[in-house]
Amino acid sequence: MLPLLALGVIVVLTVGYFSYGRLIARNYTLDDASETPAVRRADGEDFVPTKPFYLLGQHFSAIAAAGPIAGPILAAQMFGWVPCVLWIGFGVIFIGAVHDFSALVASVRHDGESVAEIVRRQLGRRAWLLILTFIWLALIYVIVAFADITASTFVGKTEEFEGGTFSFNPGGAVAAASTMYLGLSIVMGLVDRRWKPPLWLTTLIFVPATLGVVWLGTKVSTSFVLPFENPQRAWGLGILVYCFIASLLPVWLLLQPRGYLGGFVLYLALAAGMIGLFFGGLRYPGEFDIRMPAFKTFDAGGPFGGLFPFLFVTIACGACSGFHGLVCSGTTSKQIAKESHTHPVGYGAMLLEAFVAIIALTTVITLAPEGKLPGPGKIYGDGVGRFMTVILGKEHFLFAATFGAMAFSTFVFDTLDVSTRLGRYVLEELFGWSKKRKAGAIAAALTLLPPAYFVATARPPAPGVRPAYLDFWTLFGTSNQLLAALTLLAITVWLHREKRRIWYTAVPMVFVMTVTLWALIAQIRHAFGAIREGGFSLNTATMNGVVGVLLVGLAIALLIESSRALLGRTPAPAETRAG
Repeated sequence: MLPLLALGVIVVLTVGYFSYGRLIARNYTLDDASETPAVRRADGEDFVPTKPFYLLGQHFSAIAAAGPIAGPILAAQMFGWVPCVLWIGFGVIFIGAVHDFSALVASVRHDGESVAEIVRRQLGRRAWLLILTFIWLALIYVIVAFADITASTFVGKTEEFEGGTFSFNPGGAVAAASTMYLGLSIVMGLVDRRWKPPLWLTTLIFVPATLGVVWLGTKVSTSFVLPFENPQRAWGLGILVYCFIASLLPVWLLLQPRGYLGGFVLYLALAAGMIGLFFGGLRYPGEFDIRMPAFKTFDAGGPFGGLFPFLFVTIACGACSGFHGLVCSGTTSKQIAKESHTHPVGYGAMLLEAFVAIIALTTVITLAPEGKLPGPGKIYGDGVGRFMTVILGKEHFLFAATFGAMAFSTFVFDTLDVSTRLGRYVLEELFGWSKKRKAGAIAAALTLLPPAYFVATARPPAPGVRPAYLDFWTLFGTSNQLLAALTLLAITVWLHREKRRIWYTAVPMVFVMTVTLWALIAQIRHAFGAIREGGFSLNTATMNGVVGVLLVGLAIALLIESSRALLGRTPAPAETRAG
């Protein structure tokens, strides 16, 4: 059953890329003779023409965060695996990949500008202020949710093996491997900048070195156990410090090499997953059978248990993600060397992320359903480790599980520092700050202050206690999807003004806008119900309620501004090329 599921998904995604993806590409009339912003404005810092395979890895790493792992695992536990597969498979082809591809093309055609700048040109200054505020709030939720969930993978219980001859701490192994991986990325960036070796040579050296640091992480795992009462909080704050520093570094020093190496980590995780899916049952009969019910219920209980609309916001990344539009227009569009590269990088990378979501889904549906399952990071790391033992053998499970968990943290690290960088850009745009390092540092610090507060005040993890990141996950997913709808809305206005077809952006926009506003209103009602019962205090429920109201208000205001533009009441911008 599992091999048939995997084969079916691969066929659907492949057909989607070569049929629907090409249809969208034809509508945009991609032209390699047209000079891209990366070529026209090349500065060695932000605008850097990049080879498509290198850029694909970097872009894939940036968009594929914890979302396509945690979301499918959480949703499958609530609703069963069939609704998840259907939403991931068809949602990504007709909505998610179209969103990413369109945001990337729109940014390239608007001189490498961000989604917010595209909104300003198409909808006016008021809409620009609204979308900047919306984006900044959404980025804060990305950072706080992912910082906490990453920190949780760095904490684990030390165990003795082989009669006490050596000790192993799974969280320490992941922390060690992840830290050394980031250092290795900086070394690669410096080598590439100083000596400019051919790409095949740097790949041959640094990709095996990445696997080497995973192995080394298993050997020094106990050295990365923090001696604090709440080590998860310490790791979370340390991750935010890293985000601050990384967001100020030039893209060639960390973002590009880390993204490239991270792409290979993800490719290896995908390969391990595929081997496990197709051959795991042959080597270990019965261990890779589907044990989770195909469908559980339409209402999983609790405050956010309804399949409609909460399936569609629990699985955000992997099917559709507004954050991807920020990456496409914030960093990736500034590195597109030719317009034709937007198809594999924009549409193709999103389909790869959907398969990441399917791999994550299989790690939980093959587990025995009895008892309380661990968190998504642990499920995914051990699941990928089980898949890798099909090749390596069970005696190498510690290395394999560490690699799987590091792949998870790789997803998140890439997104965390990109989110901080984008938050910095948003504040610089909003306040008109010059692109100076001091202004960038202030903007990055302001972006990280709210996440730092919530990480510092989050309740310590304990058995039977709801993990802190879950308090933010549903609103993160909702704001993320709503941002995708607003991005598609702005692109639809642009296409309409250019007298181009709009159905392929307008229809997904209406669907995503409907389900996310539905989910957001339900969360607001729950939050203010909790405030009525327990009183007002500066806690997560209050924060979610206030932010939810702000997001709904911003979305409605942007809908009004878009209607004015479509009715011709907003002046048309200077000419841009839609196709």
